[in-house]
Amino acid sequence: MIGSGLVGAVVGAVTSLAVAVAPPAPVPADTQVECGWRITAVHVLAELTDDTSDRAAMWRAALTSVGAHRPGFVPATCYQTGDRSGNHENGSNDHPEQNEQNGQVPAQAPDPAAPGSSDPPAAQDQSGSAGEVFGWGTPDVVDDFTGQQLGPGWNAYDGPGHAGNGVRSPAAATIADGVLTIDGTGDGTTAGLAWTSNAQKYGRWEVRMRAPTGSPSYNALALLWPTEENFPVGGEIDFAEIMDPARDKVELFLHYGADNSQVHGELQVDATRWHNYAVEWTPQGVTAFVDGREWWKTEDTSILPPGPMHLCLQLDWFPRGDNESGQMQVDWVKQWGLAAGDGASTDSAGSKGSTDADSSTSITDEINNVGRS
Repeated sequence: MIGSGLVGAVVGAVTSLAVAVAPPAPVPADTQVECGWRITAVHVLAELTDDTSDRAAMWRAALTSVGAHRPGFVPATCYQTGDRSGNHENGSNDHPEQNEQNGQVPAQAPDPAAPGSSDPPAAQDQSGSAGEVFGWGTPDVVDDFTGQQLGPGWNAYDGPGHAGNGVRSPAAATIADGVLTIDGTGDGTTAGLAWTSNAQKYGRWEVRMRAPTGSPSYNALALLWPTEENFPVGGEIDFAEIMDPARDKVELFLHYGADNSQVHGELQVDATRWHNYAVEWTPQGVTAFVDGREWWKTEDTSILPPGPMHLCLQLDWFPRGDNESGQMQVDWVKQWGLAAGDGASTDSAGSKGSTDADSSTSITDEINNVGRS
């Protein structure tokens, strides 16, 4: 089993720009596998795609030395936790205690001074929901974060931060007053969560979240990630990424192809307030919604993900030298499968710039990736 010593060795090796790290580790067959760390390692390796900096080279050497590039590095057991059938309250008190070693997030006592604690429940000001507006029916699975622990279908990231910047710590994600809060410190300690047990090809997801103003180094986002851990070929759909320091717009990035091509959209919105962000993925395309209204769509089937995906919630750190804190909050998440014959909920045409002909292989770098050296 990979322990904290190996994590420390990898982090230390990269920090000191030394290539020599711990020896390759086999994939354990028992249930004690550290899913959170393995998922994090694979994500970081993917996030370093096209990064030619010395820092990225060191991270690649460290992560490949422990086998993060190998198929099966994240065992199938990491995606089999939980029971989707009829499970509409993953955040309820009915769940058994979760083991922190498996990446579960502990509850936190309410803090009257904390954002969100003065106005619980966050759902009091419920904006329009795409699920309700378009009649998606009862969700297949819901987490409303009302219990003592995260539902068993989640894995918390544990290890290096986005593209090797900062640290992912399960302790940076807490639950109080029916709200999931992910905090980011000035030195880049933050959190990310993967709803790994609910992977599916095609479907609908909706997330009620907000991102208070704070550090310009932090991006709050909800995304779909390939369960086969084969980015960039497996694609990625960042359907609600809040990047602007003023938190006055939401952006979308759909990644695809071996060269990590991307199409992009953005919408002006006060992201410091609660909004319902949804994405619909069908064989015919991808549509994004805010508060029950469509705002972006692609009908280019050549750029759609090729396999199952799962929801992730992340507060990503792109260091800009400000040393300020950041935060994102989530009131609930919902997921629907796509019934046979179901198509898009709207009959609009694709948005401008939403086809392969409009794609870029550098747009994310141009807009977002900083702190490389």
